[in-house]
Amino acid sequence: MKRKAGKILAAAFVLAAVLSGCGSAQTEQETKDKAVLAVSFGTSYADSREKTIGAVEEALRTAFPDYQVRRAFTSQTIIDILAERDGLEIDNVGQALDRAAEEGIQRLVVQPTHLMSGYEYTELAEELAAHKDAFAELALAKPLLSSDGDFDAVAEAIVADTAAYAEEGTAICFMGHGTEADANGVYEELQKVLWEKGHENYFIGTVEAEPSFEDVLAAVRAGGYTRVVLQPLMLVAGDHANNDMAGDSEDSWKSRFAQEGFQVECVLRGLGEIPAIQDIYAAHTQAAVDSLEK
Repeated sequence: MKRKAGKILAAAFVLAAVLSGCGSAQTEQETKDKAVLAVSFGTSYADSREKTIGAVEEALRTAFPDYQVRRAFTSQTIIDILAERDGLEIDNVGQALDRAAEEGIQRLVVQPTHLMSGYEYTELAEELAAHKDAFAELALAKPLLSSDGDFDAVAEAIVADTAAYAEEGTAICFMGHGTEADANGVYEELQKVLWEKGHENYFIGTVEAEPSFEDVLAAVRAGGYTRVVLQPLMLVAGDHANNDMAGDSEDSWKSRFAQEGFQVECVLRGLGEIPAIQDIYAAHTQAAVDSLEK
């Protein structure tokens, strides 16, 4: 049976207008005409940005040497902060699409670094639909958790990445963001996959939705664990990871677990730092490229 991911991605699509008469040999001009636009929410944490978003973009450059790889952020607030604080100019999606069209990009593949097909992914799809006539070929690739295979691969990736912490008595808890969209079901699904694979000491929770911190705490208590390792289930280790998860305020996950008597360790490592996660994004980009070449 298909997992919930199939329903979650019901609104996802690939926009493609295939050019006729494609030649067998690519010219330098043709290479300049092709681009992958990596679209991320963004972060104001410079170190994590390059270790995560930058690392995913670099993986795409390696996987697609015949394509330019460009960057866009969806958070205008972060874009404005970076411009004012650091003098760093980053396009929002509309600006990136306009720039690509003005600079002669004919084939554009858009790879979101989103975790799921939530509201941001839907908004991205709508913006691409509004720009579809600006490009000869345009495709929207899928977010990280989009198929049964993705859930399996992400589960294996995070378990392998945290293997050094998986000692007896230790619960490894991943904190996601959470959303009001139906796509929030990916957290419950990933939890299910982890437990089905025998990783009973792994727990998934969210900051703003379900499963909640209280759900995670109850499960950790029931398992008899004494030590908790916290890590973000987010592309970057940004504001939520540094404050809501690892902050010193009394309502952070670190403080709340400590108040309950657990030994707590925080790992500020975004999903984008994990090579296996980068590979999943590259595979989704490849699928979008393949859809244009049929």
